[in-house]
Amino acid sequence: MSDKSVPLQFPGLLKSPRQIRIAIAGFFFISGFGFSSWASRIPTLQQHLRLNEAQLGAVLLAMPLGLILTLPLTGLLIARFSSRNMMLFGAILLNLILVVLGLVDQTWQLAVLLFCFGASRNQLSISVNAQSIGVQSLYSKSILNTFHGIWSVAGFAGAAFGSLMISISIPPAYHFTLVCLLLTGLALILFPASLPEPENRQATRTGFVLPDRSLMKFGLMSFSSMACEGTLYDWSGIYFQKVVQAPKEFTAAGFVVFMVAMTAGRFSGDYVVNRFGRKAVLSTSGALMSAGLLLAALWPTVLTAGLGFMMVGLGVSCVVPLVIAIAGQSATLGNTGSVIAAVSTIAYAGFLIVPPVVGFLAEALNLQWSFGLMSLLGLGLMALVSRVNPPAG
Repeated sequence: MSDKSVPLQFPGLLKSPRQIRIAIAGFFFISGFGFSSWASRIPTLQQHLRLNEAQLGAVLLAMPLGLILTLPLTGLLIARFSSRNMMLFGAILLNLILVVLGLVDQTWQLAVLLFCFGASRNQLSISVNAQSIGVQSLYSKSILNTFHGIWSVAGFAGAAFGSLMISISIPPAYHFTLVCLLLTGLALILFPASLPEPENRQATRTGFVLPDRSLMKFGLMSFSSMACEGTLYDWSGIYFQKVVQAPKEFTAAGFVVFMVAMTAGRFSGDYVVNRFGRKAVLSTSGALMSAGLLLAALWPTVLTAGLGFMMVGLGVSCVVPLVIAIAGQSATLGNTGSVIAAVSTIAYAGFLIVPPVVGFLAEALNLQWSFGLMSLLGLGLMALVSRVNPPAG
């Protein structure tokens, strides 16, 4: 991939574009590994605190509340201290809160910490995505999909490491402490190579921007995809444990299959889009999401549910990067970065809000029914795609 001249004036740009790209990819890895480390121990903590599905869903709701309620503060902090500085702060804060999550003994403690965990994820996620947009400006071809692929690799690695910790009966506190030490050390090593703030920073401070009506359809498309993704992050292990009734050694199998499929889809996404076009890929993605969730709900065996989770992983793999690219080319706000931030905000809301809703549905109906109802999200994505005419390229 060839470099191009830098369109923004970055003071003190002493690192090469490749070095900067590697550094930001590393922070995407930190974000994905940290979150999947938490997700891998949700069944353990549910059992430790003796929570039913509705209680767990209510507690999980604290995380999206932390994200949403701190969005204005996050925008102000990034504008005041720069995305690179807040990216490091968010990474360290996320890791420290992760350690304390492993020490909880009361449900209210878990809720408070998940609120803080959501706030720190919000800080890291928005900052690292702002950095990735700057890195993109250093290249002549799209590289954003690679960052999302790195996040998926990190999620898979975190899940695999979590499975190892479970298999050898390591308590969450020791597991999370080890993760904190590794990821914080990595963040400190990578930080010097992150992207400095452009000289026209004062002119580009926009803070938190709500999407206008023309962008809402893109936000809802991303919402559908990330809602399915978040559901499998939080509930795949419990689904295999309670609905599929898989043997203990296969409890995390559904999550691992989902992560492998999503990772493969993201790294092969550019090739598929170039061959078939954005709209065809987005429509197929919705179909895979819907069919995969229905398959897992209607035939909950290790084989069929695993196949269903694989289909969902392929389905969600490229939706958000593609939608962001289309929305950026269809920008009406005069600032591509603001457009991407607006769409991403709705996307992450789906990632964090829908999984707790699954818990409430599971308690009212059952977990199998709730997964079946989530298949409607894929159909919704297909309906939205039919109303969009993606720009060429």
